[in-house]
Amino acid sequence: MHPTSTTAADGALPLASQIDHLVVVAASLDEGVQWCEAVLGITPGPGGEHALMGTHNRLLTLASPAFARAYLEIIAIHPGARNARPISAKRWFDMDNPEMQLRLEQSGPQLAHFVARTAQAPAGVRALAGLGLERGDIIEASRMTHHGLLKWKITVREDGQRLYFGLLPTLIEWGKVHPADTMAPSRVTLQSLQAHHPRPEALRAAYEAIGLAGVDVAPGPPNLIATLQTPHGIVVLESKGL
Repeated sequence: MHPTSTTAADGALPLASQIDHLVVVAASLDEGVQWCEAVLGITPGPGGEHALMGTHNRLLTLASPAFARAYLEIIAIHPGARNARPISAKRWFDMDNPEMQLRLEQSGPQLAHFVARTAQAPAGVRALAGLGLERGDIIEASRMTHHGLLKWKITVREDGQRLYFGLLPTLIEWGKVHPADTMAPSRVTLQSLQAHHPRPEALRAAYEAIGLAGVDVAPGPPNLIATLQTPHGIVVLESKGL
């Protein structure tokens, strides 16, 4: 019997998770900002640096009635910043993957992944492990903002892989402060998120294991599809098997 959202692995509260943020990866942060302005019609808000990973980002809220606190992260490798993890460990979100880097160089910034928020990251990792899915170690991370220190726990595999072509979410457990709480309105809202995969039943089982709500699963070639309402009207972002 698969672990489900109704039974946490440690016998505590039922597992539950929600869409926390979408991840758009760019070859450089400047390219990511230009992409956001051209495609979504707005300039993203400030982000920060991740000393642990050697990356930096810009953010904008996507919050809507259906997706409270959802936001978009535009992330890139920080030039000159080193990955502070062990030498064999890769950056999150497959950012060190040569295929990923080549595609970003050729096609520009790309929707690549999403992160799911939970209050029980260790139980979520165990539930996925029960399905044979290794989501990775839970590491502690932080970055300074104009509003103070942001702290969180996040699952990161040593090889940096996203899994299921980016359709299996990274799990995040925030501290007392969530970044969306201080974001200015963006006029961009998340309307829906869909995950297409050749093995939809396996993906559904993984989502059920962590109690994930809000993502529609359908059969088809791997694709993460986010529908956004923007100043330019409806915009659809797709990962297209990245």
